[in-house]
Amino acid sequence: MHVQVVLFDGFDPLDAIAPFEVLHAGGTASDGSITVELVSAEGPREVVSGTGDLTLRAIAAFDPTRAGLVLVPGAAGLVGDPQEQPSDEDTAGEYIQVRLARTLDTALPALLKDAMENPDITVTTVCGGSLVLAMAGLTEGRHATTHHLGMDLLEATGTHAVRARIVDDGDLVTAAGVTSGLDLGLYLLEREIGPQVAHAVEELFAHERRGVVWRNAGPAPSSF
Repeated sequence: MHVQVVLFDGFDPLDAIAPFEVLHAGGTASDGSITVELVSAEGPREVVSGTGDLTLRAIAAFDPTRAGLVLVPGAAGLVGDPQEQPSDEDTAGEYIQVRLARTLDTALPALLKDAMENPDITVTTVCGGSLVLAMAGLTEGRHATTHHLGMDLLEATGTHAVRARIVDDGDLVTAAGVTSGLDLGLYLLEREIGPQVAHAVEELFAHERRGVVWRNAGPAPSSF
């Protein structure tokens, strides 16, 4: 199984690297059954994150025809409403919403649309990665989660926003806040490879997964 971690300008490094490292370890633990690479819509290039000057290199172009998993991170930047909070000369950087919205002016939305229409691909996201899909109109009517500060925006796009650590909606699997990328990586290992490999990587990383994976299955809970 091949995993494409999609980088864009302003991405959150932990959103990308946490699941990358978990999935890479899963490949090692399963005799190479998983391969992972960093890609971008523009092809091989240096991609500047939203955290300081930290840069990662995409080694290939995002290929929506290649079977496997696609993982979209969120963005890092200032928190708040850019329309309500005036800029301050002493405050460096941009708002997260601005960096996420900028992806709409790139080739990324069209590539993601092709990936989501490919029956051989499961699209996954961490944190604001689901907002990249949602703002491109790709998650209307689907179940997804995101960082708790972005839930209203997710809901406004016609997405069924679920307050859960991980939401499995079949060929769309989304994770909540930044550190949930670790949980997402481990869950994907369990789902795609098996629980023994996932458990071995969980022990290696000394990280116990949090929360219950939400699926649109079973009876709905009654009111408490």
